[in-house]
Amino acid sequence: MAQSLDRLKESPSQTAGPYVHIGLTPNFCGIGGVYESDLGSSMVNGETRGERIELRIRVFDGAGAPLKDALIEIWQADASGFYNSPAELRGAADPNFLGWGRQPTDMETGACLFQTIKPGRVPFRDGRLMAPHITLWIVARGINIGLHTRLYFSDEEKANGEDPILARIEHRLRVPTLIAERQGDTYVFDVHLQGDKETVFFDS
Repeated sequence: MAQSLDRLKESPSQTAGPYVHIGLTPNFCGIGGVYESDLGSSMVNGETRGERIELRIRVFDGAGAPLKDALIEIWQADASGFYNSPAELRGAADPNFLGWGRQPTDMETGACLFQTIKPGRVPFRDGRLMAPHITLWIVARGINIGLHTRLYFSDEEKANGEDPILARIEHRLRVPTLIAERQGDTYVFDVHLQGDKETVFFDS
């Protein structure tokens, strides 16, 4: 006879909560001795090729308030358009560029900063060149599955106009939500989870 399992209840869904920071950015949380520095906190060194830029990223909830406990990972091509990956078969990526970074948002301002370089153009699967872009992965309390999006650059209008991803986004009015605005040497990019300014998210 089959045993009744009515007493067993489904566990509640777990979101990123505080554990994402404890596990992934322990130095940021004040937990020393795990890593010399948090993984992904530095993408460049003195020998990295390309235009140095700073990214300032914020994530806003549906009420327009910045999320102060989010964690953002980015990955991108180097200045020549090559990825630092074993799957990169087109050429050799810059050995002095990590190509991947991870930063928590500031617990006071909700912003995080990446020191990186402007990426080169990489080909779409049909051979057309995509505009310079950076891919983002976002997790935070209340987000069950990490969100994927991209940022493009406001001073790359010609390349953005040729980009096959931007051309096929169903709701063209939302393309501006993928554009990082240049302010000096800093590109400012705001991610909106809901509302009229909702950012375009891509399937993972």
